[in-house]
Amino acid sequence: MKKSQETYDTIVIGAGIAGCCVALALQKKGQKVLLIDRSAAAASGGSGAAGAFVSPKIGMGSELQVLTNEAYSYAKNFYLKYFPNLFNQSGVIRIPKDKDDSEKFAAYNQYNTNEYENYNSEQLASHGICSQESGFYFPEAGVCDAVGLCAAMMQHVPFLQANVEALKKDVNDWVIAPKGLRAKNIVLATGYQNEIFEMGYMGITGTWGSRGDYFSSLPLTVSMHKSLSVSANIEGVIKVGATHVKSKTPCLECKGDPLEKLFKKASETVDTRDFKLKEVFCGMRSGSKDYFPLAGKIIDVEAMLELHPNLLKGAKPELQYLENIYVCNGVGGRGFVFSPLMAKWLSEYIVDKKEIDNRVNPDRLFYRWCRKKNNK
Repeated sequence: MKKSQETYDTIVIGAGIAGCCVALALQKKGQKVLLIDRSAAAASGGSGAAGAFVSPKIGMGSELQVLTNEAYSYAKNFYLKYFPNLFNQSGVIRIPKDKDDSEKFAAYNQYNTNEYENYNSEQLASHGICSQESGFYFPEAGVCDAVGLCAAMMQHVPFLQANVEALKKDVNDWVIAPKGLRAKNIVLATGYQNEIFEMGYMGITGTWGSRGDYFSSLPLTVSMHKSLSVSANIEGVIKVGATHVKSKTPCLECKGDPLEKLFKKASETVDTRDFKLKEVFCGMRSGSKDYFPLAGKIIDVEAMLELHPNLLKGAKPELQYLENIYVCNGVGGRGFVFSPLMAKWLSEYIVDKKEIDNRVNPDRLFYRWCRKKNNK
Protein backbone atom coordinates (compact mmCIF):
# COMPACT_ATOMS: atom_id res chain seq x y z
CA MET A 1 0.00 0.00 0.00
CA LYS A 2 1.20 3.51 -0.70
CA LYS A 3 1.83 5.89 2.17
CA SER A 4 -0.07 9.12 2.66
CA GLN A 5 1.59 12.37 3.76
CA GLU A 6 -0.36 12.58 7.03
CA THR A 7 1.05 12.46 10.55
CA TYR A 8 0.95 8.93 11.88
CA ASP A 9 0.05 7.51 15.25
CA THR A 10 3.04 5.18 15.02
CA ILE A 11 5.92 4.66 12.63
CA VAL A 12 7.59 1.25 12.83
CA ILE A 13 11.19 1.13 11.61
CA GLY A 14 12.29 -2.26 10.34
CA ALA A 15 10.33 -4.68 8.13
CA GLY A 16 11.57 -8.00 9.45
CA ILE A 17 9.13 -10.35 11.14
CA ALA A 18 9.14 -8.32 14.39
CA GLY A 19 8.43 -4.99 12.69
CA CYS A 20 5.80 -6.43 10.36
CA CYS A 21 3.95 -8.06 13.27
CA VAL A 22 4.02 -4.85 15.34
CA ALA A 23 2.78 -2.69 12.45
CA LEU A 24 -0.06 -5.11 11.74
CA ALA A 25 -1.02 -5.40 15.43
CA LEU A 26 -1.15 -1.62 15.87
CA GLN A 27 -3.20 -1.17 12.73
CA LYS A 28 -5.67 -3.82 13.93
CA LYS A 29 -6.09 -1.71 17.08
CA GLY A 30 -7.14 1.26 14.97
CA GLN A 31 -3.88 3.17 14.71
CA LYS A 32 -2.65 4.97 11.62
CA VAL A 33 0.66 3.18 11.01
CA LEU A 34 3.59 3.52 8.63
CA LEU A 35 6.19 0.77 8.21
CA ILE A 36 9.66 1.87 7.07
CA ASP A 37 12.66 -0.16 5.95
CA ARG A 38 15.84 0.77 4.12
CA SER A 39 15.18 -2.13 1.73
CA ALA A 40 12.34 -2.20 -0.76
CA ALA A 41 11.54 -5.79 0.21
CA ALA A 42 10.27 -7.28 3.46
CA ALA A 43 12.52 -9.60 5.45
CA SER A 44 15.67 -8.59 3.57
CA GLY A 45 17.89 -9.39 6.59
CA GLY A 46 17.89 -12.10 9.22
CA SER A 47 14.16 -12.82 8.95
CA GLY A 48 14.49 -13.76 5.30
CA ALA A 49 17.32 -16.19 6.05
CA ALA A 50 15.46 -17.88 8.91
CA GLY A 51 14.36 -21.48 8.84
CA ALA A 52 11.09 -19.97 10.14
CA PHE A 53 10.08 -23.04 12.11
CA VAL A 54 7.15 -22.56 14.49
CA SER A 55 7.70 -25.27 17.06
CA PRO A 56 7.99 -25.68 20.85
CA LYS A 57 11.19 -25.37 22.86
CA ILE A 58 12.26 -28.53 24.64
CA GLY A 59 14.14 -28.62 27.92
CA MET A 60 13.79 -28.85 31.68
CA GLY A 61 11.00 -26.33 32.16
CA SER A 62 13.06 -23.12 32.35
CA GLU A 63 11.37 -19.73 32.34
CA LEU A 64 12.59 -19.22 28.78
CA GLN A 65 11.03 -22.52 27.73
CA VAL A 66 7.72 -21.56 29.32
CA LEU A 67 7.69 -18.18 27.53
CA THR A 68 8.76 -19.72 24.21
CA ASN A 69 5.99 -22.30 24.33
CA GLU A 70 3.43 -19.65 25.27
CA ALA A 71 4.57 -17.67 22.23
CA TYR A 72 4.53 -20.83 20.09
CA SER A 73 0.87 -21.52 20.90
CA TYR A 74 -0.07 -17.92 20.12
CA ALA A 75 1.98 -17.79 16.88
CA LYS A 76 0.60 -21.08 15.59
CA ASN A 77 -2.99 -19.90 16.02
CA PHE A 78 -2.17 -16.45 14.64
CA TYR A 79 -0.69 -17.82 11.41
CA LEU A 80 -3.48 -20.36 10.94
CA LYS A 81 -6.09 -17.61 11.35
CA TYR A 82 -4.56 -14.84 9.25
CA PHE A 83 -1.99 -16.44 6.91
CA PRO A 84 -2.85 -20.15 6.56
CA ASN A 85 -1.39 -20.39 3.05
CA LEU A 86 2.01 -19.26 4.34
CA PHE A 87 2.21 -21.58 7.34
CA ASN A 88 2.62 -25.27 6.51
CA GLN A 89 1.57 -27.31 9.54
CA SER A 90 3.79 -30.21 8.56
CA GLY A 91 4.63 -31.24 12.10
CA VAL A 92 8.20 -30.94 13.38
CA ILE A 93 10.43 -33.73 14.66
CA ARG A 94 13.16 -32.78 17.15
CA ILE A 95 16.06 -35.27 17.03
CA PRO A 96 19.00 -35.43 19.48
CA LYS A 97 22.37 -34.35 18.09
CA ASP A 98 24.13 -37.44 19.48
CA LYS A 99 23.93 -40.16 22.15
CA ASP A 100 24.69 -37.74 24.99
CA ASP A 101 21.96 -35.41 23.80
CA SER A 102 19.59 -38.37 23.56
CA GLU A 103 20.00 -39.07 27.26
CA LYS A 104 18.86 -35.53 28.01
CA PHE A 105 15.74 -36.01 25.87
CA ALA A 106 14.46 -38.66 28.28
CA ALA A 107 14.32 -36.03 31.05
CA TYR A 108 12.54 -33.54 28.78
CA ASN A 109 9.37 -35.63 28.41
CA GLN A 110 7.60 -34.29 31.49
CA TYR A 111 8.16 -30.69 30.36
CA ASN A 112 6.60 -31.14 26.91
CA THR A 113 3.33 -29.30 27.55
CA ASN A 114 2.29 -29.25 23.88
CA GLU A 115 0.87 -32.20 21.99
CA TYR A 116 3.69 -34.60 21.03
CA GLU A 117 4.71 -38.20 20.42
CA ASN A 118 7.95 -40.08 21.03
CA TYR A 119 9.40 -41.27 17.71
CA ASN A 120 11.89 -44.13 17.57
CA SER A 121 14.40 -44.77 14.78
CA GLU A 122 11.97 -47.04 12.91
CA GLN A 123 9.28 -44.37 12.88
CA LEU A 124 11.81 -41.80 11.72
CA ALA A 125 12.94 -44.14 8.95
CA SER A 126 9.32 -44.43 7.76
CA HIS A 127 9.52 -40.69 7.03
CA GLY A 128 12.84 -41.04 5.21
CA ILE A 129 14.89 -39.74 8.16
CA CYS A 130 18.05 -41.58 9.18
CA SER A 131 18.79 -41.46 12.92
CA GLN A 132 19.78 -43.98 15.54
CA GLU A 133 18.34 -41.76 18.27
CA SER A 134 14.68 -41.34 19.18
CA GLY A 135 13.08 -37.92 19.06
CA PHE A 136 9.92 -35.90 19.71
CA TYR A 137 7.25 -35.33 17.08
CA PHE A 138 5.11 -32.20 17.47
CA PRO A 139 2.19 -32.63 15.04
CA GLU A 140 0.83 -29.07 15.38
CA ALA A 141 4.18 -27.40 14.62
CA GLY A 142 5.25 -26.31 11.16
CA VAL A 143 7.25 -23.99 8.97
CA CYS A 144 6.51 -20.52 7.56
CA ASP A 145 7.36 -19.05 4.21
CA ALA A 146 9.63 -16.44 5.82
CA VAL A 147 9.83 -13.90 3.01
CA GLY A 148 6.30 -14.51 1.79
CA LEU A 149 4.80 -14.07 5.25
CA CYS A 150 6.54 -10.75 5.91
CA ALA A 151 5.62 -9.54 2.42
CA ALA A 152 1.98 -10.49 3.00
CA MET A 153 1.90 -8.54 6.26
CA MET A 154 3.50 -5.57 4.54
CA GLN A 155 0.66 -5.53 2.02
CA HIS A 156 -1.78 -4.69 4.82
CA VAL A 157 -0.02 -1.55 6.11
CA PRO A 158 1.38 1.56 4.41
CA PHE A 159 5.07 1.07 3.60
CA LEU A 160 7.93 3.36 2.68
CA GLN A 161 11.46 2.49 1.62
CA ALA A 162 13.76 4.93 3.39
CA ASN A 163 17.01 5.04 5.33
CA VAL A 164 16.29 6.68 8.69
CA GLU A 165 19.26 8.83 9.65
CA ALA A 166 17.91 10.48 12.80
CA LEU A 167 14.85 11.11 14.94
CA LYS A 168 14.12 14.55 16.34
CA LYS A 169 11.42 15.64 18.81
CA ASP A 170 9.16 18.50 17.72
CA VAL A 171 6.59 19.37 20.43
CA ASN A 172 4.41 16.22 20.61
CA ASP A 173 5.71 14.43 17.52
CA TRP A 174 8.85 12.66 16.42
CA VAL A 175 10.19 13.77 13.05
CA ILE A 176 12.19 11.37 10.88
CA ALA A 177 15.23 12.76 9.07
CA PRO A 178 15.68 13.21 6.19
CA LYS A 179 12.07 12.51 5.09
CA GLY A 180 10.32 14.83 7.53
CA LEU A 181 7.65 12.25 8.36
CA ARG A 182 5.92 12.74 11.71
CA ALA A 183 4.47 10.37 14.31
CA LYS A 184 3.52 10.43 17.96
CA ASN A 185 5.14 7.03 18.55
CA ILE A 186 8.18 5.28 17.10
CA VAL A 187 8.86 1.56 17.32
CA LEU A 188 12.41 0.42 16.59
CA ALA A 189 12.46 -3.09 15.14
CA THR A 190 15.83 -2.63 13.47
CA GLY A 191 17.45 -5.94 14.41
CA TYR A 192 21.11 -6.01 15.35
CA GLN A 193 21.72 -2.45 14.08
CA ASN A 194 20.70 0.19 16.64
CA GLU A 195 22.45 3.45 15.85
CA ILE A 196 19.69 5.99 16.46
CA PHE A 197 19.72 5.89 20.28
CA GLU A 198 21.99 4.47 22.99
CA MET A 199 20.59 0.98 23.55
CA GLY A 200 23.75 -0.82 24.57
CA TYR A 201 22.22 -1.99 27.83
CA MET A 202 19.95 -4.34 25.88
CA GLY A 203 22.98 -6.27 24.67
CA ILE A 204 21.58 -6.85 21.20
CA THR A 205 24.01 -8.89 19.12
CA GLY A 206 23.92 -10.35 15.63
CA THR A 207 24.27 -13.99 14.62
CA TRP A 208 24.78 -14.72 10.94
CA GLY A 209 22.47 -17.29 9.42
CA SER A 210 22.25 -18.95 6.03
CA ARG A 211 19.55 -21.09 4.44
CA GLY A 212 19.41 -22.98 1.18
CA ASP A 213 16.20 -23.79 -0.68
CA TYR A 214 16.47 -26.89 -2.87
CA PHE A 215 14.31 -28.34 -5.60
CA SER A 216 13.68 -32.00 -4.76
CA SER A 217 11.24 -34.86 -5.35
CA LEU A 218 12.05 -36.41 -1.96
CA PRO A 219 8.67 -37.27 -0.33
CA LEU A 220 9.56 -35.66 3.01
CA THR A 221 6.19 -34.92 4.60
CA VAL A 222 7.43 -33.67 7.98
CA SER A 223 9.92 -31.00 9.02
CA MET A 224 12.82 -31.89 11.30
CA HIS A 225 15.54 -30.35 13.41
CA LYS A 226 18.81 -32.06 14.30
CA SER A 227 21.57 -29.44 14.75
CA LEU A 228 20.06 -27.84 11.67
CA SER A 229 16.58 -27.53 10.20
CA VAL A 230 15.25 -29.45 7.21
CA SER A 231 11.73 -28.56 6.17
CA ALA A 232 9.08 -30.81 4.69
CA ASN A 233 8.86 -30.87 0.90
CA ILE A 234 6.52 -27.98 0.16
CA GLU A 235 5.55 -27.70 -3.50
CA GLY A 236 8.78 -29.36 -4.60
CA VAL A 237 11.11 -27.31 -2.39
CA ILE A 238 12.96 -28.36 0.78
CA LYS A 239 14.58 -25.70 2.99
CA VAL A 240 17.86 -26.42 4.76
CA GLY A 241 19.18 -24.00 7.39
CA ALA A 242 20.26 -22.14 9.32
CA THR A 243 23.88 -21.67 10.36
CA HIS A 244 24.86 -19.82 13.53
CA VAL A 245 28.05 -17.89 12.80
CA LYS A 246 29.08 -15.34 15.41
CA SER A 247 31.60 -13.45 13.33
CA LYS A 248 31.97 -9.90 12.05
CA THR A 249 33.16 -11.33 8.73
CA PRO A 250 30.79 -14.26 8.12
CA CYS A 251 31.48 -14.43 4.40
CA LEU A 252 35.18 -15.01 5.12
CA GLU A 253 34.26 -17.53 7.80
CA CYS A 254 32.34 -19.69 5.32
CA LYS A 255 34.87 -19.03 2.53
CA GLY A 256 32.17 -17.99 0.10
CA ASP A 257 30.11 -21.19 0.46
CA PRO A 258 27.63 -20.73 3.33
CA LEU A 259 25.79 -23.94 2.51
CA GLU A 260 28.69 -26.41 2.34
CA LYS A 261 28.54 -27.56 5.97
CA LEU A 262 24.76 -27.32 6.07
CA PHE A 263 24.33 -29.57 3.06
CA LYS A 264 26.81 -32.11 4.41
CA LYS A 265 24.92 -32.36 7.71
CA ALA A 266 21.58 -32.61 5.94
CA SER A 267 22.92 -35.43 3.77
CA GLU A 268 23.65 -37.47 6.90
CA THR A 269 19.96 -37.41 7.84
CA VAL A 270 17.92 -37.32 4.62
CA ASP A 271 18.54 -38.40 1.02
CA THR A 272 19.84 -35.29 -0.73
CA ARG A 273 20.98 -36.93 -3.97
CA ASP A 274 18.41 -35.14 -6.14
CA PHE A 275 18.65 -31.79 -4.35
CA LYS A 276 19.19 -28.92 -6.76
CA LEU A 277 19.90 -25.49 -5.31
CA LYS A 278 17.12 -23.01 -5.98
CA GLU A 279 18.11 -20.02 -3.84
CA VAL A 280 20.45 -18.94 -1.02
CA PHE A 281 19.36 -16.66 1.83
CA CYS A 282 21.79 -15.02 4.26
CA GLY A 283 21.28 -12.46 6.99
CA MET A 284 22.01 -11.33 10.53
CA ARG A 285 19.42 -12.06 13.19
CA SER A 286 19.43 -10.31 16.53
CA GLY A 287 19.32 -11.73 20.03
CA SER A 288 19.55 -10.37 23.56
CA LYS A 289 22.06 -11.22 26.29
CA ASP A 290 19.67 -13.50 28.16
CA TYR A 291 17.92 -14.90 25.05
CA PHE A 292 14.57 -13.40 26.06
CA PRO A 293 13.02 -11.06 23.48
CA LEU A 294 12.78 -7.31 24.05
CA ALA A 295 9.52 -5.39 23.91
CA GLY A 296 8.79 -2.12 25.68
CA LYS A 297 10.06 1.38 26.37
CA ILE A 298 13.64 2.59 25.86
CA ILE A 299 15.55 4.09 28.78
CA ASP A 300 17.08 7.54 28.23
CA VAL A 301 20.60 6.32 28.99
CA GLU A 302 22.34 9.66 28.47
CA ALA A 303 20.00 11.46 30.87
CA MET A 304 20.24 8.70 33.47
CA LEU A 305 24.03 8.70 33.50
CA GLU A 306 24.20 12.48 33.58
CA LEU A 307 21.67 12.93 36.39
CA HIS A 308 22.66 9.87 38.41
CA PRO A 309 26.44 9.29 38.26
CA ASN A 310 26.12 6.83 41.15
CA LEU A 311 24.33 4.45 38.81
CA LEU A 312 27.68 2.92 37.97
CA LYS A 313 28.28 2.32 41.67
CA GLY A 314 25.09 0.38 42.23
CA ALA A 315 22.47 3.10 42.76
CA LYS A 316 18.98 2.33 41.44
CA PRO A 317 17.12 5.62 40.89
CA GLU A 318 13.77 5.80 39.15
CA LEU A 319 14.15 5.11 35.45
CA GLN A 320 13.62 7.81 32.83
CA TYR A 321 12.54 6.93 29.31
CA LEU A 322 12.67 8.38 25.85
CA GLU A 323 9.18 9.73 25.28
CA ASN A 324 7.00 7.53 23.05
CA ILE A 325 9.94 5.49 21.75
CA TYR A 326 9.59 1.71 21.90
CA VAL A 327 11.54 -1.37 20.90
CA CYS A 328 10.62 -4.80 19.57
CA ASN A 329 13.80 -6.78 19.06
CA GLY A 330 16.02 -9.63 20.21
CA VAL A 331 13.75 -12.40 18.94
CA GLY A 332 16.81 -14.39 17.85
CA GLY A 333 16.50 -17.70 16.05
CA ARG A 334 12.85 -18.00 17.09
CA GLY A 335 11.64 -14.81 15.45
CA PHE A 336 8.61 -16.43 13.85
CA VAL A 337 7.64 -17.91 17.21
CA PHE A 338 8.11 -14.82 19.39
CA SER A 339 7.09 -11.93 17.12
CA PRO A 340 3.28 -12.27 17.02
CA LEU A 341 3.01 -12.37 20.83
CA MET A 342 5.58 -9.58 21.32
CA ALA A 343 3.61 -7.46 18.86
CA LYS A 344 0.38 -8.14 20.73
CA TRP A 345 1.90 -7.16 24.08
CA LEU A 346 3.59 -4.04 22.70
CA SER A 347 0.49 -2.85 20.86
CA GLU A 348 -1.57 -3.33 24.03
CA TYR A 349 0.96 -1.26 25.94
CA ILE A 350 1.07 1.57 23.39
CA VAL A 351 -2.69 1.77 22.80
CA ASP A 352 -4.29 0.40 25.97
CA LYS A 353 -1.51 1.18 28.49
CA LYS A 354 -1.45 -2.46 29.57
CA GLU A 355 1.83 -3.19 31.33
CA ILE A 356 4.50 -5.15 29.45
CA ASP A 357 5.25 -8.66 30.69
CA ASN A 358 8.36 -8.41 32.91
CA ARG A 359 9.96 -11.35 31.13
CA VAL A 360 10.42 -9.30 27.95
CA ASN A 361 10.67 -5.79 29.42
CA PRO A 362 14.13 -4.38 28.45
CA ASP A 363 14.37 -2.63 31.84
CA ARG A 364 15.52 -5.96 33.31
CA LEU A 365 18.96 -5.49 31.75
CA PHE A 366 19.76 -1.88 32.62
CA TYR A 367 21.19 -2.01 36.15
CA ARG A 368 23.26 -5.09 35.34
CA TRP A 369 24.69 -3.22 32.35
CA CYS A 370 25.57 -0.26 34.61
CA ARG A 371 27.46 -2.51 37.02
CA LYS A 372 29.36 -4.14 34.20
CA LYS A 373 30.16 -0.75 32.67
CA ASN A 374 31.59 0.38 36.01
CA ASN A 375 33.86 -2.68 36.22
CA LYS A 376 35.46 -2.04 32.85
